[in-house]
Parts: sequence; structure tokens; C-alpha cells
Amino acid sequence: MILGIKKLHELVKKQKLVENLCDRELNNPEGAGFDLRMGEVYELEGDGFLGVEERDTPEVKLVAKDNPELSEKENSFVFEPGKYYLIKTMEKVNLPTTLSGIIFPRTTLFRSGLGLFNGIVQPGYSGELTFGIRNLGKSNINVSFGARVVHITFQEVLGEGNQYKGQWQGGRVSTDGQEVQI
Repeated sequence: MILGIKKLHELVKKQKLVENLCDRELNNPEGAGFDLRMGEVYELEGDGFLGVEERDTPEVKLVAKDNPELSEKENSFVFEPGKYYLIKTMEKVNLPTTLSGIIFPRTTLFRSGLGLFNGIVQPGYSGELTFGIRNLGKSNINVSFGARVVHITFQEVLGEGNQYKGQWQGGRVSTDGQEVQI
């Protein structure tokens, strides 16, 4: 069952379910979840390896991040056609083992030609969220930092949920060299 906004606001206050929500999400949210904002953009560099027991993701380079001292037009990033990036949210989630999160792109992303690559946020995960994004269109798309780019809904985990133990805990964007998977 998807949790409604009244329950989500209660969990934000009591358990810090989502930290750093914008004023709109705290006072006038839409639907049954929260919109999350773009806070950082990364480019991938080099090769990667995803093995059965080990992995080594491509290195990432932070290419832009939110700077509230700049004007909205200056505090933005241009997604170039055909390029793949990683984006990190401004918000941090703190999921108990009784909830998981499902991420959806806001429709203005695909209406602008941007494809989002996302997944499920596992019970017990805590940290900012990272997604892949690719400009599938033919035009540059300029997105302001702080713009709402994804929507997260929360579902109850029936039965016993397991604490997320993965190495992405805490909002890490890439591996730091080759590592053994947990």
C-alpha cells in the first residue's frame, strides 16, 4: 500500500523520513509522495567492471552543484544531447525497515527529452539518492539546481524487512576502486 501525504508528513516530523524537503513539499505537495530536487551532476570517466563478487564502477567527476548565491539561470546545468550523467538529490531519505521507496521521473523530464534511470530505494537505506540521466533528444536542456526532477512514493513492507547493508548507503555516487560486493 502506498502511504498518503498525511502519513508521510508525520514520518518526516517524527523520524526524518526525508530531510531537506523544499517548502512546497512541506506545505503543498501533490499526489502521494514527494518531489525531489537536483543538487549535483556528475560525469562518468574511464572503464568499469561489474563481476559476481567484485565491482569497480567508472570514476565520476563532479561537474556542477547547487550554488544558491547564483541567479536561477546561472545556477543550472545544461544536459547535452546523447550524453549520460549521474544526478544526486538535494534531499536525504532515512527509510526504516518497514518502508521502501519507488522513484518515478517527473513528466517534464521525458517531455524535454531526458531519460531517467532509477530503481527502488531499499528498506533501511539512508542518504541522498543518485540516478542516471541521459539527454535522448537533439537539443540542449538547461535544468536549474533545485528543480523538481523525480517523485518518490513510499510503500509498506509486509512481513519482515531487512536492513539495507549495501555499499551505496549514505549517498555514495561511485566505488573507490575495485571492491568486494556485500
